[in-house]
Amino acid sequence: MGAHLQDSQEVGLITMPSNNHSAAETESNGEVGNPIWKNRVESWKEKKNKKKKPANKEGKEVQIPSQQQMEENQVSEAAEPLSRVILIPSSKITPYRVVIIMRLIILGLFFHYRITNPVDSAYGLWLTSIICEIWFAMSWVLDQFPKWYPINRETYLDRLSMRYEREGEASGLASVDFFVSTVDPLKEPPLVTANTVLSILAVDYPVDKVSCYVSDDGAAMLTFESLSETAEFSRKWVPFCQKFSIEPRAPEFYFSQKIDYLKDKVQPSFVKERRAMKREYEEFKVRINALVAKAQKTPDEGWTMQDGTSWPGNNTRDHPGMIQVFLGHSGAHDIEGNELPRLVYVSREKRPGYQHHKKAGAMNALVRVSAVLTNAPYILNLDCDHYVNNSKAVREAMCFMMDPQVGRDVCYVQFPQRFDGIDRSDRYANRNTVFFDVNMKGLDGIQGPVYVGTGCVFNRQALYGYGPPSLPKISSRSSSCCSWGCCCCCSSSKKPSKDQKEIYRDSRREDLDAAIFNLTEIDNYDDYERSLLISQMSFEKTFGLSSVFIESTLMENGGVAESANPATLIQEAIHVIGCGYEERTEWGKEIGWIYGSVTEDILSGFKMHCRGWRSIYCMPIRPAFKGSAPINLSDRLHQVLRWALGSVEIFFSRHCPLWYGFGGGRLKWLERLAYINTIVYPFTSIPLIAYCSLPAICLLTGKFIIPTLSNLASVWFLCLFLSIILTSVLELRWSGVGIEDLWRNEQFWVIGGVSAHLFAVFQGILKMAAGFDTNFTVTAKASDDAEFGELYVFKWTTLLIPPTTLLVVNLVGVVAGFSDALNSGYEAWGPLFGKVFFALWVIFHLYPFLKGLMGRQNRTPTIVVLWSVLLASVFSLLWVKIDPFLSGSGDGSVSQGCISIDC
Repeated sequence: MGAHLQDSQEVGLITMPSNNHSAAETESNGEVGNPIWKNRVESWKEKKNKKKKPANKEGKEVQIPSQQQMEENQVSEAAEPLSRVILIPSSKITPYRVVIIMRLIILGLFFHYRITNPVDSAYGLWLTSIICEIWFAMSWVLDQFPKWYPINRETYLDRLSMRYEREGEASGLASVDFFVSTVDPLKEPPLVTANTVLSILAVDYPVDKVSCYVSDDGAAMLTFESLSETAEFSRKWVPFCQKFSIEPRAPEFYFSQKIDYLKDKVQPSFVKERRAMKREYEEFKVRINALVAKAQKTPDEGWTMQDGTSWPGNNTRDHPGMIQVFLGHSGAHDIEGNELPRLVYVSREKRPGYQHHKKAGAMNALVRVSAVLTNAPYILNLDCDHYVNNSKAVREAMCFMMDPQVGRDVCYVQFPQRFDGIDRSDRYANRNTVFFDVNMKGLDGIQGPVYVGTGCVFNRQALYGYGPPSLPKISSRSSSCCSWGCCCCCSSSKKPSKDQKEIYRDSRREDLDAAIFNLTEIDNYDDYERSLLISQMSFEKTFGLSSVFIESTLMENGGVAESANPATLIQEAIHVIGCGYEERTEWGKEIGWIYGSVTEDILSGFKMHCRGWRSIYCMPIRPAFKGSAPINLSDRLHQVLRWALGSVEIFFSRHCPLWYGFGGGRLKWLERLAYINTIVYPFTSIPLIAYCSLPAICLLTGKFIIPTLSNLASVWFLCLFLSIILTSVLELRWSGVGIEDLWRNEQFWVIGGVSAHLFAVFQGILKMAAGFDTNFTVTAKASDDAEFGELYVFKWTTLLIPPTTLLVVNLVGVVAGFSDALNSGYEAWGPLFGKVFFALWVIFHLYPFLKGLMGRQNRTPTIVVLWSVLLASVFSLLWVKIDPFLSGSGDGSVSQGCISIDC
């Protein structure tokens, strides 16, 4: 259908994107880039051949002009791949793999010793420790082996421009629809969202190829008005960014940089214009803050718009769908008269009695409305607090998506998450560096990284449930026609046999993870067969009752159909965001963002990988996107609780990687291990909290989980510790992660494991057994005026109880252990060493949690001091009164000896 698409369609305030040829189509046609590029290459080849043929009288070839040689060099360079894989040097990766295998063997020998040498005097403690250690070993295997093939990637932006952007010609780059989602403007400040939108509008990409959709799932008039102000300010901000090539292009973060902004700026007018722009931005902030202050108190009669009509979203749970286009080809231009990217406000319809599926439902509504209005072949989604830090980020992604050799089977390109406003020590591992710089690189070498919810460029066809072009094709002719020597017997009838249709339909139903339709299979059928395969009824059952949207799903190259008219587009855009549109369709089940978990990102990416797609991990030198993270302890734990609960929900769903998606055989087993790890890690909290309690119990009871060590046993313990250290060191060596990041990750693994993960497991079980659902509030994005002020904010929550208890119990156990050793003599100091080491391991891992309880450094809250003194006094009195740790107190021998010497 691509041949019937027009290059540009202008409707109202919205300009439709031009029809670009996809990487899959160009590959199948043997082309490089778009048809214009193909014709240019062929013409240059003809010139080259003509230049080689002429020869002078002496039989020598005519010298080719230097200009022609330069053109030929450009052709050859542009035809090269747009990216390349950089393998980890064997000197770094081979020792790493060897140590992993050695550690696996040592673990086997270690468990053989532990199981065959029980501790009879503390059998219960010994058995508990064995079960916990086996679980930890299994968790390590699930986490470690998906890192077996780590890779790096490099992109060539110059080749991308050389292939798809030529002077004097229309850009051949594909269009991109940006999605920004927000819910509550009081917790997600409009100024933060505005900076994200401004960074998108100023991105280094052809303006007619960019559309920005902002989803307001709270239907807040504050968001609408702030977006209107943002659109007006963008008329000045976008040309300023493009003129001086500034980075980043979010004004708040650009003006807050502590750098010499005069460096490398040769334009004489830069200083003057920068100061003027900073004044404009300060005035813009004043207007936004005034709107926020006004919105703090809702009028009794509800909000009223400037024309006097009531705001349709006054009832956030019962309102119609709203769409407003602020910018575009027919909308406002910038102050220099140039076109601006499209900016569209969307708030989907909500009515009582309908399930709206939170963020996943909002994202699916954006998929549909963008398909009706612009239908770009690629989608980039961002959270409202993640701005574009690298203006060439979209070009980085296109180096993979538009490369004919790479992009055919790529469902999405995931960028790492980077954050601003985190303290230097990163006390609560907010940067998550180990995951983004180690685990994700490992997955990129298998089938691709998991989808992490933001900073991701999607192939729209993958979101529609289509399979990749590499899926095995099902023949549309009978097998007899394709047998050896029987080609002449092929039937010329267009109508397929009944058996063939049944075989095809059965094969599509065979696996739940199979793609709904495969475009390459559809293209191999003639008109009659295609009409049977993709009937209007089957598409309506899958995509919903919208003929305009259904037509857009078949446009692999994007664009809007010729039959579209302004009235139809507006009507359909409102229709597809209706609250009842998804009923009795495949939305949220097989297509779009998948429902059933609060972590819809993991589930959606998993479904794509099960269909046979692969993903790409792109790590440009300058981070593509940056966001804000909750840096105080309570908010961080609630964030981790939400992620863990989503994993537990997936574990109890039909999409659990333990049993889902085996039929097609398209998910690689190492990739499956990684997905299994993402859904079982919260359950590690149960053995972890038991294991962290063992040191205190051992110190208070005088028993231990390990018998007296022999020489051989000491060797196994030493080898195990050395293998753990070596694995970490070699991992740091090939990944480039710092040792402090690794240590913070380990600390927060314990902190989150004994608090948020534990609560997530119980909440997930309650939801599965009793249908009890937890409504999460959005984490606040704003911070205090002081630098890292939010870090010291103390908010009490039930999540703090388990780690606090573990800290107190282990500290008391250490005191009790040393007191017992002093009473028992020097012989007790040897066994004490192992117990105290065990307890200190727990205390050191919980140390950031202890600092979080203390609040601001050197300012311990009075309540903490009082409770500490009270607890110390109570335990001291109990110790003096009971003293149950004195050996031999049970038989009275000590007291008799005391009487005999008249003491």
